[in-house]
Amino acid sequence: MTIPQKPKLLVVEDDSGLQAQLKWAYEDFEVVQATDREEALAALRLHSPAVVTLDLGLPPDPDGTSEGFAVLDAIMAMKPDTKVIVASGHDARESALQAIERGAYDFYAKPVDIDELGLIVRRAFGLHRIEAENRRLAASVGADRTVLGTMITAAPEMLKVVRMIERVASTSASVMLLGASGTGKELLAKGLHERSNRAARPFIAINCAAIPETLLESELFGHEKGAFTGAIRTVEGKIEQADGGTLFLDEVGDIPRVLQVKLLRFLQERTIERIGGRKAIAVDTRIVCATHQDLDRMIADGTFREDLFYRLAEIVVKIPALAERTGDAVLLAKAFLARFAAEMNPAVKGFATDALAAIDEWAWPGNVRELENRVKRAVIMADAKLVTAEDLDLDGADGDSSELPLNLKSARERADRKVIRRALARSEGNISSSAKLLGISRPTLYDLLKHYDLQP
Repeated sequence: MTIPQKPKLLVVEDDSGLQAQLKWAYEDFEVVQATDREEALAALRLHSPAVVTLDLGLPPDPDGTSEGFAVLDAIMAMKPDTKVIVASGHDARESALQAIERGAYDFYAKPVDIDELGLIVRRAFGLHRIEAENRRLAASVGADRTVLGTMITAAPEMLKVVRMIERVASTSASVMLLGASGTGKELLAKGLHERSNRAARPFIAINCAAIPETLLESELFGHEKGAFTGAIRTVEGKIEQADGGTLFLDEVGDIPRVLQVKLLRFLQERTIERIGGRKAIAVDTRIVCATHQDLDRMIADGTFREDLFYRLAEIVVKIPALAERTGDAVLLAKAFLARFAAEMNPAVKGFATDALAAIDEWAWPGNVRELENRVKRAVIMADAKLVTAEDLDLDGADGDSSELPLNLKSARERADRKVIRRALARSEGNISSSAKLLGISRPTLYDLLKHYDLQP
């Protein structure tokens, strides 16, 4: 039979008599004791207690608060989810409030009332347990929203794209992804590769717009030793490196017309010739490409070959902008915040209400890339536990520039769908919470979901 472990309570107190009194007062907990900063931080690293009681008057400053605040700051930096309860004298309310501002959970007055302090400690353990469970649930919800390996979405508009990608993945068809910059085209291309029978072979990505025109041919097709000045060895191009796998050509619209001819020949014959080479090399590489440009206009202008377009675009997938993916902005923002907070600022725990509203309403012209950058910057710069709209630089911004249709019934239906999806996204699919956000009853929300054919 396994004996359940008691929750660990760290007591930081230099008064040996009070230490003994506190230790025997808490039979429900495993009490760990420390008398100074060094012992306290060592105990924090070793035991990871959920709750700490901290006397602000510690040596070498037992009559002041400087050492106690130094311990509090160190705890918040090392393990910001710890619930720290600080001790203050009857006339030290200002110090207690300052401790709260610096991250303490609560405070108690000396001389100690053991029963009163016990209630505060048990409440702190309860809150820590609830927050840990919420983080676990949030992580599982995030995982449930992951598709194609790493892409996070719950928007019907994007799920339709994902289903299409999954259907064509097992074929050998060339796929063209059309969408604005920052919509996740490379992520979709990689997801397609990983769902295909080529998944064990290389996935190679190249941004055609980022490579000078004079170097792009060598990058794609490779070159033989001595083919040009500086060619001191034979180099395989990206098409050859992706043999048996997938080559992702991002911003394919930027390939110069003279090189389009050579790419077309490869797609027709499935062979390449390196620069300076004289023999054809058979290559089995699947091409997936993407662009944000209007290729129809480029074809009409004569800057993009029509025959190449039809070779590259056997399957065309149009990717919606983030503003068209209802609820995804909040979902992605929460995932980005969790990642960046863990890496850069563990004190940040989530978004304030005004931040969530601003994320919902912003049009995101830079799409997912813009959202990721704003969240990253906000997490780094945030002073409080919750990121605000001001931290995101979205306070007072009106980003919803889309126009509603003139037909009143259509406008109402569109508005209803949009606000219901936002509520579902905000509450992570919970019907009761969504109904409260919308100010309606659960049966009414169920009726609306059925009427508009929406899934929670």
